[in-house]
Amino acid sequence: MKLLRRTFLQLAGAVAPLSMVRIAMAQTYPTRPVHLLVGYAAGGPLDTSARLIAQWLSERLGQQFIVVNQPGAGSNLAAQTVVQAPQDGYTLLEVSASNAWNASLYDNLKFNFVRDIVPVAGVRRAGGVMEVHPSVPVTTVGEFIAYAKANPGKINMAAGGVGSAPHLYGELFKLMTGVELVTVNYRGSGPALLDLISGQVQVMFDVVISSIEHIRTGKLRPLGVTTARRLTALPDVPPIGDSVPGYDASSWDGIGAPANTSPEIIAILNKEVNAALDDPAFKARLADLGAEPFAGSPVEFGQFVVEYTEKWRRVIQAVGIKTE
Repeated sequence: MKLLRRTFLQLAGAVAPLSMVRIAMAQTYPTRPVHLLVGYAAGGPLDTSARLIAQWLSERLGQQFIVVNQPGAGSNLAAQTVVQAPQDGYTLLEVSASNAWNASLYDNLKFNFVRDIVPVAGVRRAGGVMEVHPSVPVTTVGEFIAYAKANPGKINMAAGGVGSAPHLYGELFKLMTGVELVTVNYRGSGPALLDLISGQVQVMFDVVISSIEHIRTGKLRPLGVTTARRLTALPDVPPIGDSVPGYDASSWDGIGAPANTSPEIIAILNKEVNAALDDPAFKARLADLGAEPFAGSPVEFGQFVVEYTEKWRRVIQAVGIKTE
């Protein structure tokens, strides 16, 4: 017993200085440039969001936060890079809804997103919009459901690829309403949107930022937004949930770090990100992206990620969606 107690005291004595070193390092963080990895090519909404928050953090913390685009495997390549990176706060991941979806879409990932990436801070939430070509004789979600049930298998639903937001939002709608739509997957949302505008397909659940100008010019007719509440960008469009109780689908992004990153470093980053989300000019930039601030503590963000991942696991398994 004395030997065990002596061993415990020796270990405790070794851990205490280590903890003090970590706290001291966190108090001076960052002392060199920080890399923020994005799992998609430059120019998309996720990349734009990452660059906005990176600029803010660079100005607030006095070191460069450099956005590094590492596309591949549906954003899994960037996630794996961060999982394997040192746990020192200098390699971060622009986490997103895609990471949560991928946990169920891919069978052989070499990491567990919920376990291996620690949530730091949410940045934005963005909704989608259910829209139809003007030739479709409906103006509301309820009318669309009735029209689809009267024409089973005759309405084509455009999607931006297997496991994309338009695909998953549409499949959730089909699952909850029982309507029979033909899913047509494209290589990206851009080509899908073009075919919707031309009338080759009839309905799509697109992200707002991509479709809003086409809605404003009358090329597309919005029926409902995918979020539980109305969106600032489309204030006159009701939520789909008003007609389909419980329907709620949105994308999001934020910052994550390798598991076991110092809580002190996470707290510093979370504080500064939330300061950005409280800044009127920063919020206006998010609004331009069709998004809203997603503020909260690391614990709140982490709980959201766990619940979101589980929700979409159930949907993906129920529909039987798998990547090729």
